[in-house]
Amino acid sequence: MKIILKADVAKVGKKGQLVEVADGYGRNYLIRNGLGVLATAKSVEVLSEQKAEDAKQQQLKKEQAQSDAKKLAEITLHFSLKAGKDDKVFGSVSNKMIAEALALQYGIEIDKRKILDFSPLNQLGENNVRIELYKDVIGELKVILEAKE
Repeated sequence: MKIILKADVAKVGKKGQLVEVADGYGRNYLIRNGLGVLATAKSVEVLSEQKAEDAKQQQLKKEQAQSDAKKLAEITLHFSLKAGKDDKVFGSVSNKMIAEALALQYGIEIDKRKILDFSPLNQLGENNVRIELYKDVIGELKVILEAKE
């Protein structure tokens, strides 16, 4: 029996995949639990349309991420931190602070977990921060830490 999976099923396949399964397993488990549908000519056609639409959406997301990466290259964020003798900084700038500043000042929404190679910034001066905007699209941002007067 041929089934189109509506969700990932362990040891069977991934969502949207056309798989061959035993008749009883297909009818009594996959279809009954909403994990798959019977593969008819119409359902296969609908699946191919959905895959084409998904590919188009993914392409749009990638283009948006590339545009955001170009914007990030031109952006410089400034943060002021208290500093003591020899420019020793009290505190640091976190992923969350960078994500919030980007959203507030420039309207660019990023997930704080997408910031790569990051440990809290605690050195005065210029720091480069890399952000994964999409698969294989990485933007770089300048963050300048200044001593608070």
